[in-house]
Amino acid sequence: MELNENQKLLNSENKVLAPATRIQYFDLVVASGKGAVLTDLDGKEYVDLLASASATNTGHSHPHVVEAICQQAKQIIQYTPAYFANEPAARLATRLAELAPISGPVRVGWGNSGSDANDAIIKYARAYTKRPYIVSFTGAYHGSTYGSISISAVSLNMSRKIGPLLPDIVKVPYPDPSKKPANETLNDFVDRYWEAFKLPFETYLPVEEVAAIIIEPIQGDGGIIKAPDEYMQRLYKFAHDHGILFAIDEVNQGLGRTGKWWSIQHFNLEPDIMTVGKSIASGLPLSAVIGRAEILDSLDSPANTYTTAGNPVTTAAANATLDVIENEHLVERSEKLGKLAQEFFDQEKDKYDFIGDVRFYGLNGGVDIVDPQTHQPDSDATNMIIYRMFELGVVVISLRGYTLRIQPPLVITEEQLQHVFTAFKQTFSELAAGKLSLPENADQMGW
Repeated sequence: MELNENQKLLNSENKVLAPATRIQYFDLVVASGKGAVLTDLDGKEYVDLLASASATNTGHSHPHVVEAICQQAKQIIQYTPAYFANEPAARLATRLAELAPISGPVRVGWGNSGSDANDAIIKYARAYTKRPYIVSFTGAYHGSTYGSISISAVSLNMSRKIGPLLPDIVKVPYPDPSKKPANETLNDFVDRYWEAFKLPFETYLPVEEVAAIIIEPIQGDGGIIKAPDEYMQRLYKFAHDHGILFAIDEVNQGLGRTGKWWSIQHFNLEPDIMTVGKSIASGLPLSAVIGRAEILDSLDSPANTYTTAGNPVTTAAANATLDVIENEHLVERSEKLGKLAQEFFDQEKDKYDFIGDVRFYGLNGGVDIVDPQTHQPDSDATNMIIYRMFELGVVVISLRGYTLRIQPPLVITEEQLQHVFTAFKQTFSELAAGKLSLPENADQMGW
């Protein structure tokens, strides 16, 4: 059988590409993208429910962002901000400081990715508090550099064979309400997880030696999971009562993804320090660590400088990205379309007993697929669903093996969203009728 263009390129790439660099799902080569639509090398179009891992909230190749990149590239592409300022970065720093959900004087530092931004939280927290320990949560994805991978806990392959990792990191259970037994009240659930949080401090972890607690208020790669409000209030109070920095990771869930500018705004809490990345420059390599001035004043250069971080092109793209989010009201749009998605999947859940918990926070959802008899996670059914959706022209992947990840660009049209719903209706119907089968690479799909 003659190979198509996607397969030809993938066969060539597979001869040289290191396996740790890609999570396997489908044989797709992205050739171009516009708005919420991807086109592969063979010209087939797909509605994108991944948004490049929530890195293209403004959609693919938004004209305003493209124009900003092109105009800046004509002037200068790169001169290291580690030594000299550039106008787009200076303007962006001011805008981010104003947008940050932090009162009082704020400072901004640049990075190339969410990973090194979260590394920066570790550095600044230890420098400011003069304490060694960092507390993070199970299910967290903070990045893949050595610092950020050390505070992550979403996949064994992020620690397998690469240790020792960064010392003085303590992980506690993330309060995932989707795992709450039906006969347990939310208050009892929060109490139970709060006891698990306190256990290290009561047995082996001196509270006065903890520099920061870092959390995704709504976990991204952990399953699109929002921590209970009461838990977050307790966590915030505990941190501040003990001189511990309350640090948040907004890399996946920030910039309008959750129907608010920042996911922490769902809790009416202010972080001491936070990280931003992914969609900040519509997918170009840029990140930022933002925090109270006295915290970011605790280190001197070159403790957190990078040759390309905050360069003219990426920061020009970021300024244009913020323009688009503001001018096209993407935060409000995320909230509105997220409600439509929640309503659709709730209706489907009423029809099919293989749909478990459904949760949307803005246009940002997790839909659990479970075994109808045991109600346990069903990775086989999940893989059948996402592969059939791929065949129908919709790119959707899974999280933790059994959660459908619904994170389209926030510019997706309602017509495109309805097309997605139609494809899900067909796929769910076919699964219920026993018409779907596993793809050949099912054992390699996902995290």
